[in-house]
This record gives sequence, C-alpha cells and structure tokens, in this order.
Amino acid sequence: MGNPKGFLKYNRTLPQTRSVTERTADYRELYIPLAEQKINEQAARCMDCGIPFCHSGCPLGNIIPDFNDAVYKEDWQTAYEILSTTNNFPEFTGRICPAPCEAACVLGLRKDPVTIENIEKNIIEKAFENGWVRSDKTAPDTGQKVAVVGSGPAGLAAAAQLNKAGHRVTVFERKDRVGGLLRYGIPDFKLEKRVIDRRLAVMEASGIEFRTNAEVGGNVPESELLQDFDAIILCGGSTVPRDLPVPGRELNGVHFAMNFLEESNRNVAAGMQNEVVISAKDKNVVVIGGGDTGSDCVGTANRQRAKSVTQIELMTRPPAERDASTPWPLWPMQMRTSTSHEEGCEREWAILTKAFIGDENGNLKAVQLVDLEWKINPATGKPGFTEVPGTEREIPCEAAFLAIGFLHPQHKGMLENLGVHLDKRGNVNADNYQTSNPKIFAAGDMRRGQSLVVWAIAEGREAAAAVDKYLTGREKAIEEKEAGLFAV
Repeated sequence: MGNPKGFLKYNRTLPQTRSVTERTADYRELYIPLAEQKINEQAARCMDCGIPFCHSGCPLGNIIPDFNDAVYKEDWQTAYEILSTTNNFPEFTGRICPAPCEAACVLGLRKDPVTIENIEKNIIEKAFENGWVRSDKTAPDTGQKVAVVGSGPAGLAAAAQLNKAGHRVTVFERKDRVGGLLRYGIPDFKLEKRVIDRRLAVMEASGIEFRTNAEVGGNVPESELLQDFDAIILCGGSTVPRDLPVPGRELNGVHFAMNFLEESNRNVAAGMQNEVVISAKDKNVVVIGGGDTGSDCVGTANRQRAKSVTQIELMTRPPAERDASTPWPLWPMQMRTSTSHEEGCEREWAILTKAFIGDENGNLKAVQLVDLEWKINPATGKPGFTEVPGTEREIPCEAAFLAIGFLHPQHKGMLENLGVHLDKRGNVNADNYQTSNPKIFAAGDMRRGQSLVVWAIAEGREAAAAVDKYLTGREKAIEEKEAGLFAV
C-alpha cells in the first residue's frame, strides 16, 4: 500500500466515453483512455483494508491490492506479472466484466469503490505496449495431447494453462474464426476483435494449434478425438436460447438476440460489406430481456439507425441503490444503466409479452404487451405475478429480439454421441470438471450454465488443473516453473 491516505485524497474517476453522436456512427471502442497519472491516483485509492474482500468477489481470485500498489508506484511490469498469475486474459475482463470485485471492495462500504476493472485493463495494455506479453511454454513437453472443444473464454483459458504445463493442445472451433462468444456474441464497441486477434497470435506462437470450421460431432468425428488425444475438455458453451412461445412467434422479424448480434459482428468484420438479413434500420425495435445481451442489442440497433428502441423486462424495476437483500460484499441488486441505454432507449419493467402481431404478408408489425403486478405468494413464499386489468396494449414493432437467456448446451451431436451424463438442467455433469467418461472433462457455461466471461476463464483454468492431474498425477501447482501457473 503506497499511499495510506489515497482513498481520502482522490475520488473515483473513470474514463469518459466518446459523445453519443460520434460513437453511434461506428463500432469502435467507447472509452477515451485516462492519463497515466490519473490511473496511478486511482490505484492509490486501494486501502490497507486488512481483509481484501475484492479477492472473494473476483472468480479468478486476482491479487488486487498487490497490483494496485505496483501501479501506484509506477512499476507496471510487476503489476503485469502479479495480474497474469491469476488471469490469462485481462484485456477481456478489463473491458467486459461487470466487476464483482468492485462490488466487494471494502472502500465501497463508505465511498465509491476502487476502479479495479479499469486499472486491470491499463495494466495489460501497458504490457502489450512494452512487449512483456510473449509466447510462453514454461514446462518441459510431456508428449501428451489434449483436445479443447470450443474457443470461447473457457476453452482459451484451458488451452493456455495446459500449454504452459507442457501438454500439446489443439483447440477445435466449429465456426470460421476463433473466439466463441467473444468473437460473435459481444459487439465491437465493447470488445474490438483486434484485441482477441492480438492474444491469439501469442497463443499460436506458444504452440497451441487452432482448427476452425471443425465441428466435433459433425465434420470431426468424436472417435477421432477419443483415439488421438489423451484427454478432452468440452467448452462449447450454453448455446440453446430460451424461446418465447406466444402467438405470432413464427412471424418474420422475431429473432433470437444472438443471431442478430452475430450477423452484425460478421458485418463489422467484413467492413460493413455483407448483405444483412437481420436489420434494425428504420424499424421500431423491441428488445425482450433486460440483461447484458439485451443491452448489446440496444447499442447495435442504435448503430443500425433504428427508428425507435424499447427494452422490456419481466421483473420489476430494481432499486436505485443496493438492496438490503444483497448486502455488501454480495453482488448488489440495483438499477444499472449501460452506455447503450444512454445512447437512446425506452425501458419498461414488469411487462409481459402476450403476442406478436403480423401483417397480411407474415411480417411483424406490433407487439402486444400487458403490465404485471408482482406479489409474494403466502403459501410458497415465492414471488409470482398477475396481469393488471386494463393495461393490455399494442406498440409498433417491426423487429423483436429475444434476449431472455440460454437453457443449456446443444445436446444433439457431440454430447449425445459421447454419452456423457447431463445434470437436471441439461448441462454436462462434471464434478471437479471430470465427466462420466474419465477421459473427458467440461468447463464454462457448458458445465455451470449461462454465466460471466470471468467465470468461464476461471472454469477453464480449474479444468486445466484437473486434466493436468489426471494426465500426470501431480497436484495443482503454484509455481509457474512447476506446472504453468495453475494458481487461482
């Protein structure tokens, strides 16, 4: 702790965003970087809090006070070395993580918490700028081969860790480019794809092989992996979206959110030269679902020049401040406004979608909605809702995007053919990351269900440690020279 009074001297400061007019004219990153002096000041706000609850808030267990202290002292290389012991991809989490570490920050009990996420982002950017991020395979070659299925954050983290431990890693990705959710699910204005490509270049230089257009259970038989590899990690994500089976669901103009986002991301990657099938241009857009995916649809629709954007949510409007039901250091239940909402969006809560209304050509023209009243059922103690009489209405809508979550991984194909057991929610059942087939492991959303990128990275690291133990018999190691930084 470099400045014991830093939290008294400096206020919380975050980077400013580009103007709404400027940023909605492109898909580039939103934020204007802070001056280095300001970042040092923000790091100085980290207190000598005794027990750093930020550790428990972070699924990766990042050693936050230590790298904050190094940044305050302008020792950026040490800060990078500390951060990289627990986080393979700070450039991802520093941009798209909701920062549960900040919600658990002790300073947040009385003042605004430390800007941990932005400090993390600046550490890794400084590391790339100075050439500290290099190809890395620290352990001797074990000669053992591991197949990683899926190249999202869990798969990439598992691949990086196993490669560091000396195993020969091949990543199979069924789409045309590596990155999974990072590549096609998150818009460029939150995560420019150059950031992914920069990291992939380091991983390839480290010896990791990536095979794209390679669908295990499709054009790549499962038997090939079972025969050619000593272990397999399934990191295919939770990809089956939750549907909304109401009248009119089949109309042209009703789409799953991820289909809309993927097509947009592909068009951005192609320099806006692709023919777009799912477009928000000049349409009244309704986004159904109030989470991050819904917010991403809002930002994308604004950039496509939608006529209007409305986002509706089944649940009631959250409180403006932390609710008593989620006390510190838990993740708080409270109202959040994203940068996409700031760009233009009507938001409504406690709304039920009754039906989609179409024209004579089968195209969506309106959405039928009704207000809800939520109450606790005295018999069960659980909340439930009833429709509010007289509140039914139709609003104009030519494009509706369903952003109401995901159910489980795709069962047909790979999972059915491998015969691994599933849990009651339809996810891969993998205690300690090992499935019913001892040779096959699972991590990320495919194992735990829909979750955060930071949790996927943590799962990938832990699954890699389990695979390493399975292959070598050695326990999880802490020393980098011993087993590739399996510390979490």
